[in-house]
Amino acid sequence: MRRLDTALRGLLCTALTLCSLTALPDGNAQQITPQGGATVAGGFATTATNIVIPQSRAYAVTAGAQQVQISGVTADVSIVQQVATTTLDVELANPGNRQQEAEMLVPVPEGAAVRSFTFAGAAKEPTAKLLPKAEAKTIYKSIVSKLRDPALLEFAGYNLVRSSVFPVPAGGTQRVRLVYEHVLAADDKRVDYVLPRSESFESATPWKITVRVQSKTAISTVYSPSHQIATERVGAGAFKIEVANVPKVEPGHFRLSYLVEGAGLSASLLAYPDPSVGGGYFLLLAGVPAVAPSERAAPAIKREVTIVIDRSGSMAGEKMEQARAAALQVLEGLNEGEAFNIIDYHDNVQKFAPRPVIKDAATTGAARDYVKSLKVAGSTNIHDALVEALRQPATGGMLPLIIFLTDGQPTAGEVREKAIREAVVAANQHKRRIFSFGVGFDVNAPLLTSIANQTRAASTFVLPKENVELKVAQVFRRLGGPALADPQLAMFDAAGQPTTRAVREMLPAEIPDVFEGDQLVLLGQYQGDDPLHFRISGNYFGTPRAFDIKFDLKNATTRNSFVPRLWASRKIAHLVEQISEAGADSAAMNLGRGGIGPSRVTHGTTAGGGAGTSSAAATTGALDPKLKELVDEIVRLSTEFGVLTEYTAFLATEGTDFSARDKLNEQAQASLVRNAQNTRSGMGGVSQAVNSNAQRAQVSANRSNNFFTQSMERVEFTNVQQVTDRTFFRRGGRWVDARALAVEKTAKPDAVVEFGTPAFDRLVERLVAEGRQGILALSGEMLLMVDGKTILVKSPAK
Repeated sequence: MRRLDTALRGLLCTALTLCSLTALPDGNAQQITPQGGATVAGGFATTATNIVIPQSRAYAVTAGAQQVQISGVTADVSIVQQVATTTLDVELANPGNRQQEAEMLVPVPEGAAVRSFTFAGAAKEPTAKLLPKAEAKTIYKSIVSKLRDPALLEFAGYNLVRSSVFPVPAGGTQRVRLVYEHVLAADDKRVDYVLPRSESFESATPWKITVRVQSKTAISTVYSPSHQIATERVGAGAFKIEVANVPKVEPGHFRLSYLVEGAGLSASLLAYPDPSVGGGYFLLLAGVPAVAPSERAAPAIKREVTIVIDRSGSMAGEKMEQARAAALQVLEGLNEGEAFNIIDYHDNVQKFAPRPVIKDAATTGAARDYVKSLKVAGSTNIHDALVEALRQPATGGMLPLIIFLTDGQPTAGEVREKAIREAVVAANQHKRRIFSFGVGFDVNAPLLTSIANQTRAASTFVLPKENVELKVAQVFRRLGGPALADPQLAMFDAAGQPTTRAVREMLPAEIPDVFEGDQLVLLGQYQGDDPLHFRISGNYFGTPRAFDIKFDLKNATTRNSFVPRLWASRKIAHLVEQISEAGADSAAMNLGRGGIGPSRVTHGTTAGGGAGTSSAAATTGALDPKLKELVDEIVRLSTEFGVLTEYTAFLATEGTDFSARDKLNEQAQASLVRNAQNTRSGMGGVSQAVNSNAQRAQVSANRSNNFFTQSMERVEFTNVQQVTDRTFFRRGGRWVDARALAVEKTAKPDAVVEFGTPAFDRLVERLVAEGRQGILALSGEMLLMVDGKTILVKSPAK
């Protein structure tokens, strides 16, 4: 209760005057008192030699002063009943031989109230005051004018916490802690939290972000569109969330949303308006209850699991031991009363039982003995193993799953990839889901990915030296407690009539099953501005159920810029998958003929973001027109949204001529033919499959465009930056708006805006009003498209 009272008092104080909150000696009680500041009209005065903005960088503001360094920032966020308490622990280092006096400026969300500010060591009593947006902007402009670094303006539009001056000892460190609270905004069942951070890749400060959420109402799911997160449910209404540090915490605001439970499926919509697509883009986030509803009329959905194990000669040794252990772990993980079978194969196929059996003590014991007796021999008959698994009689009322393991390509029976895919479709009358596992590099990666995708499942690749048992266990844990099976989506118009015109380009096109702990993230384009009416139906905890979900588009905003970019990433993966699948049947297209010769594309990046060289000694002949359309669309989406893949990484190369679109398309075509179509196994085939799987299921930003190369090396690109809803390419020392790339070399800018001029101030005001001020995090010159005109903005480089 005290936390909420503090927040409300802080909000009231903010509305009346500037506030200062000082921690008292006991470290618990606090007081809020009016305080005058060091801010003077039209400028910013301070006795500090350094200004520290934890979300960005530190600045030496006194001539000759040693700049302190931000060694790391730890953000610990506690959200209790929609009130967020954010604790920022900032570690500073002073490499110089003289003590530096520092002051901290922290951009905070609207409505924030300071709880405490402390630092280590003896000094003047620490204080911090909250400044409203208007005064914060004055301070920003004053500092920017003095330092000639407009990057600070990316936080214009936020309130600002200004601390008192504190020491950073010579050659030593200082730890500073700021705690602030604010009441979170809610959109029906969705509650949103934002931690402002710099959009710039030049901000290399290490961050650690942890969030704990507690709610009296049970929480359905938590989601971050900005960063990869690891979640742990610690109760029906409690979660612990950590930002994954793989390979590093990317820049940009940290955003987190959670859905509280409703009657059944909980859902929310995030929409981005874009008239160019007829309406805009949407992200539908949905989750199921934390605990199966007790009022359901039928038992929860049970599972029927068939484990299909490759025991060809290449599985000898450790791989076979791990496969046996994985099979036994799956058996132990099934509940009494669920069904299972075991199928093993080499040249031919053997089965534990003619059809799946119900798990009990007797069948489990017999299955253990069967698994332990498996011996390796012969070659790999993937076709017959899959057909046998799929044609088994189904166990009524259960969700049918297949765990399919192989370490090789098909070498016995039917070996043609396209024929095997077609056989899977024909034999799968019971709609079994095939979760495929490719062990090692000697697998047909597109085949395993395709049979998983077309059966509402997923493919997993176990790299050399990785543990098969562990990878299978990780997937199988996610298949516990089916909550919504065979989900279907229908749309209705304002009159309640079925329609196919309300949304289009939805990804995934077919909704996957939802298990305990899962969330649905559907992306697509909406048409017009009428409210959207979704109906999701399926087997809900064992009972047929339909959920009608209606959303008004009045909250659509360009601040949801992550929505179209996530859609574009998934769309590119879908297009690449179509091209890859076409490569399974050389008769379907004229590949390797018509003059398509070998080419070599090398790409990479340095820590500073420089891409490597790119070359393609390829001449193109006739290509199937439909496939050419796919290639052209991949290049268009990659350029517009800044989503790079191994096939379009050359776009980041400095010398790329974007006015020669045909040549760019040809270069992408050569890469897609050589890699996506012709490289189907080995390290290159597996790396592509790993990249594709990540992109198809992408739910959070990948701003550095990191992916695995054909040699399984992770690369990233920081000379292509996604900022708000714009994409910028680094070109000759200048950032160029993606929409201006085609004319950057030929057209003179319609206007030139110099830093520090009234025109520059007006541009900043416009960017702030549109929520696009993050663009100012890019240093140096930039070529912008504004109202269809090219504007050259001349800003000093950092």
